[in-house]
Amino acid sequence: MDKLSLAKSLDEIASLLESGESLNKPTIAVTNFLSELGADNINHAIENLKHEANIIIVGEKYTDEFEYYEASDDAGNAEVIEGLFKEGKIDAAVTMHYPFPIGVSTVGRVVSPANGKYVYIANTTGTNDTNREKAMVLNAVDGIIAAKANGIKNPTIGILNVDSARVVEKKLKELKHNGFELTFSESKRGDGGVVFRGNDLLAASSDIVVCDSLTGNVIQKVFSSYTSGGFYETTGSGYGPSIGEGFYTPVYIVSRASGTPVIESAIRYAIASAKGNINEVSKEVFKAANKAGLKEILASLEPKQSAADTEEVKVPDKEIVNASIGGIDILEIEDAIKVVHKNGIYAESAMGCTGPVVMVSEDKLEQVRKILQEANFIE
Repeated sequence: MDKLSLAKSLDEIASLLESGESLNKPTIAVTNFLSELGADNINHAIENLKHEANIIIVGEKYTDEFEYYEASDDAGNAEVIEGLFKEGKIDAAVTMHYPFPIGVSTVGRVVSPANGKYVYIANTTGTNDTNREKAMVLNAVDGIIAAKANGIKNPTIGILNVDSARVVEKKLKELKHNGFELTFSESKRGDGGVVFRGNDLLAASSDIVVCDSLTGNVIQKVFSSYTSGGFYETTGSGYGPSIGEGFYTPVYIVSRASGTPVIESAIRYAIASAKGNINEVSKEVFKAANKAGLKEILASLEPKQSAADTEEVKVPDKEIVNASIGGIDILEIEDAIKVVHKNGIYAESAMGCTGPVVMVSEDKLEQVRKILQEANFIE
């Protein structure tokens, strides 16, 4: 062992004796490129947390101290992160963009300006379902998973007063009645209730606030950047870990406008969740929810379909999809995929930073774009 390695080991042992923490630190991949604030904005956060986690950099080389994988665009970044998960090299990743499939979305975390308490916003990017009501029920389950993995044994829930809030309240109460562990909070407004107003967000009336992911995305941005006048994000922990049933590669999303404090807090969110074994928590919570009839409750929210809606379309042979087409309404994304399949081209749906996208092979990108334009899905 050389002198530098010996000194590092002694330093870690001294830190262990002082803090009582385990030396088994989580390994987190962090991307340090494509930030609107520059690479140093992220590198400073990495530097500040190098003793709390084993950090692997994806993007631009920083120093020889960190293991590093080159990437220069979103597609390359996703490919590297996916490979690191497959190799079992990382427990989580923190990045500014990742193409989640439908059925996976992220739980953000903000700081209440009233009392400095963390509030989990379920959810903030991606989508659990193209049906808003079904998505929000699943968002509540995701929120519970994120909160439990971060040490809140019995997190409380409020439902933001958006479209479908009352339907979601009814379905979550049904899930609770069936035996699922779920604790509702009360609005601080005079008439109380589990449906929250904006005041309750500011006051942190519950540990988790359930909403649709597009509304959650706006909430996350406002809470994170109001102190800077909206120019960059200064508070909160970013848009959170990707959660979905059977999805065990947690990717924590931050914004291209996230400042160093937010990047640092997002990495800490990933570290704490890894230590809290978020994947095992996810398995246990979904198992309990399914035992309480989650699948049946979701099925009850399906609209009645016409013969045209149920038309069977043969899915072409699967192929690598590495290009995306955006600008499609979330309620139309599955119909758009069906139209592409009708034309004999394989496609998948995913969620990008600004909404749903159709993923196709790059060599068929322009052909699919024309198909979607002719079908009036995009302009």
